[in-house]
Amino acid sequence: MKKKYTLIKGGKIILENEILLNKALLFDEKIIDILEEENLSHRGLTNEMEIIDARGDYVSPGFIDIHIHGAGGRDTMDGEISALRIISQTIAKSGVTGFLPTTMSMEKQKIWKALDAIGEGMKADFKGAKILGAHMEGPFISAQYKGAHKEAYLCKPDFDFIRNYTDIIKIITLAPEEDPQFHFIRRVQEDCDIVLSMGHTAADYETAMAAIRHGVSHATHLFNAMPPFHHRAPGVLGAIFNSNISFELIADTVHTHPAIFQTLLNAKGKDKMILITDSIRAGFMKPGSWDLGGQTVMVNQDSVRLPDGTLAGSILKLNQAVGNILKYTDIKIFEAVALASLNPAKLLHVDHAKGSIEIGKDADLVIFDEALNIKRTLSAGETIFQSN
Repeated sequence: MKKKYTLIKGGKIILENEILLNKALLFDEKIIDILEEENLSHRGLTNEMEIIDARGDYVSPGFIDIHIHGAGGRDTMDGEISALRIISQTIAKSGVTGFLPTTMSMEKQKIWKALDAIGEGMKADFKGAKILGAHMEGPFISAQYKGAHKEAYLCKPDFDFIRNYTDIIKIITLAPEEDPQFHFIRRVQEDCDIVLSMGHTAADYETAMAAIRHGVSHATHLFNAMPPFHHRAPGVLGAIFNSNISFELIADTVHTHPAIFQTLLNAKGKDKMILITDSIRAGFMKPGSWDLGGQTVMVNQDSVRLPDGTLAGSILKLNQAVGNILKYTDIKIFEAVALASLNPAKLLHVDHAKGSIEIGKDADLVIFDEALNIKRTLSAGETIFQSN
């Protein structure tokens, strides 16, 4: 069977460090070449393949969401492949081509069921965003900073809990102070290719720094579910700022004041920030009463909260997060895009194949306009979303 080639022309191609004009992108399931547009007709290429006219819009690497519970009315903790399919196809509308379905603190069997479904989903072709593995958020977290996690399900870090899922789990959010002598952290660091992320934690500065030395390399939704920074008690935030670990940011302007976006870029650098959504099943759906981890949450136009007012995930879309960073900071568009593509790809060690537009990498691509409205999303060269 003859390979199907596709060409995107008429767009502004976003590379890692620049934007290319008057160029065309040639690909099948992988990126084959970047060509001069003026030479296309001379080489007869336009007669042999599907042509996509970007009409002056941006051509970007696909976005990767490493922390998302659900969307489209479905949740990772539904534990069903059908739910993951709907999430996958829904978030493609926001330019996402890869994601980590994220678990919540619930009964052990429910978490395992969700991880089983994710493992199955990693091998499936949903005609949507690709499942790259699981993000296990809890139950190894602090009761003091549990957020929307139910305290009854929390427990100490336990390697036996994850033993059968070390090839599926890519990130574990945990509270390092709940891991005496860092036995769990050290075991995971030595035996697994899993990113350990500090989150939902009450750790003091010394504990957090020690955890980083023993293998914690990331921080979950910065500022949220951790003690605030204080000049006499710098805590987890002080450790994050005084180390080279990366961090997640929910850039919805609700979880974090937008003035802080530039502060974080100045303090940590553009290569350490990773934009996430922390979206729940209400993402892309109407406001109202929804479920998260067995608890009722109230969704309005811009936030999700427990009845007591505690923030509980979000309804943010990843293209909106990129747009908010552009709006409230001084970084360039290719730098903002990297926060949702190359940076997460590097964290997951998949940047050899994903995260940027380079010859030989997967043709995971997004076309969007100046306002970050998604016009088309492609995964491995196949269109998985196209706006009307």
